[in-house]
Amino acid sequence: MSFWETVTGSDLTREWTAFEARAKALPADHQAAWGQIKGHLSPYGTFTGRNLMPILDAALGLLEESAADGQSVHEVLGDDIRGFCTALAGGAGARTYRDRWREQLNRNVATKLGRLGG
Repeated sequence: MSFWETVTGSDLTREWTAFEARAKALPADHQAAWGQIKGHLSPYGTFTGRNLMPILDAALGLLEESAADGQSVHEVLGDDIRGFCTALAGGAGARTYRDRWREQLNRNVATKLGRLGG
């Protein structure tokens, strides 16, 4: 990956297009699960979402393998797709983008208040 691809995000666009092409080849129930997985994992992404690409690739691979084996989505992921995604992202205590932004805002406010109080 070149510097230009990193800056523009063209590598991510290429990867995302490949993911979607792979997902279109899945059965309908697996495609629906893919949509839910993307939605439930998105809060754990960074600004660009680059940190989620390996996780999404692995989740899509799992869906592809289960479809090839003739397994249903419920056999593979269970009934709690949100819980599955939480576990993929690092567990219940994993920080979301909101947590990171909240911490940054609190640091900035504390810094400003420290300057005003001194």
